[in-house]
Amino acid sequence: MQKRYIVIALLCLFCTAVTAQMPYSLVIKGGHLIDPKNNINEVMDVAITDGRVVQIAKNIDATGAKQVVAAKGLYVTPGLIDIHGHVFSGTEPNSYLSNGLSAIMPDGFTFRVGVTTIVDAGGAGWKSFPAFKKNIIFNSKTRVLSFINIVGEGMRGGVWEQDTTDMDPRMAAAVALSNPNDIVGFKLAHFQGQNWTPVQRVVEAGKLANMPVIIDFGGSTPPLPLEDLFLKYLRPGDIFTHTYTLLENNVRETIVDEESGQVRPFVWEARKKGIVFDVGYGGASFNYSQAIPAMKSGFHPTTISTDLHTGSMNGSMKDMLSVMSKFLGMGMDLPAVIRASTWIPAQVIHRENLGHLSVGAIADVAILNLRDGKFGFYDKTGYKVDGKKKFECEMTIKGGKIVYDLNGIANPIVLR
Repeated sequence: MQKRYIVIALLCLFCTAVTAQMPYSLVIKGGHLIDPKNNINEVMDVAITDGRVVQIAKNIDATGAKQVVAAKGLYVTPGLIDIHGHVFSGTEPNSYLSNGLSAIMPDGFTFRVGVTTIVDAGGAGWKSFPAFKKNIIFNSKTRVLSFINIVGEGMRGGVWEQDTTDMDPRMAAAVALSNPNDIVGFKLAHFQGQNWTPVQRVVEAGKLANMPVIIDFGGSTPPLPLEDLFLKYLRPGDIFTHTYTLLENNVRETIVDEESGQVRPFVWEARKKGIVFDVGYGGASFNYSQAIPAMKSGFHPTTISTDLHTGSMNGSMKDMLSVMSKFLGMGMDLPAVIRASTWIPAQVIHRENLGHLSVGAIADVAILNLRDGKFGFYDKTGYKVDGKKKFECEMTIKGGKIVYDLNGIANPIVLR
């Protein structure tokens, strides 16, 4: 019996040794790693095996690795997380961003800019979520999550988004709680009345499901007061999107007082309360006239996001890296821009397994080039800011697998 135990022990030691000597699936060599969660901002190698980060070190021996990525001179970051996009693409006319023609299929517009996770912001309502899950979530290589709309019909536009009888917090919460791997919260958008009922109902859904809400607010004249929204209705952790917008016809208050050029005092108070301020750039939801004075006063976004759809990506927004480049140009330092695009959004949507490259973490990685040159960044009004730095994605790795390689920096190159 004793000999049997000795044999078993020796076999275990042998298996452990063999496992320890197994080659890495992928090693990223020589890149400048920025991992905000772990306070890393220096040149480090990253080793990946079986879809997970297994080692971070100054010099990892890549002998025998299945693939080696030459990242010298590039920035290595966690995969970017865009918490405000519109990817409920479909073929239904007059459905806007809910199974409609203005939303986009994610994979063609995420990996090429380093985005590994995108959250659809309200395209699907509690009625249409099953179709969204079947058609988009199940058929995308990008990790797709959802803020479901408090409106059961979703973001169909027009009269559907004005129908308070279709704003059912209990049904929305029930669908969210039945799909905890896919739904991260609730969305309210485009309501045009002087009525707090929609806000109350989306927050009620958030309370029932213990999830955050994201608010696209404003649409009445005179506008409902932002101070009340922030300090009376929203909870810590709830998200105010389109932070830096100036809408026409005075249908929404701005965060910066146009006369004084200062961030309004109650906005600072809301930040202290824990309200999340999201960029949500969009097609008509970003103005330099708001962003520049806010940034000069130190009011930086909590999270950087795109509001991606056919209109915004072909307008001044472009993509996630363009938005990040604009905020870098307005004075956010590089680690802060990466933090607002990775670890902070992961925390905001309660997906703390994402947005970092800790040992054992899911190996979602963006490898970025910060190009020097002369670049023009403009907003929806045509106001232009000249920039000297612009992000470009060299490679995206999702779950340990290379899904985008701009210039063939992997050896061997992945052929698709």
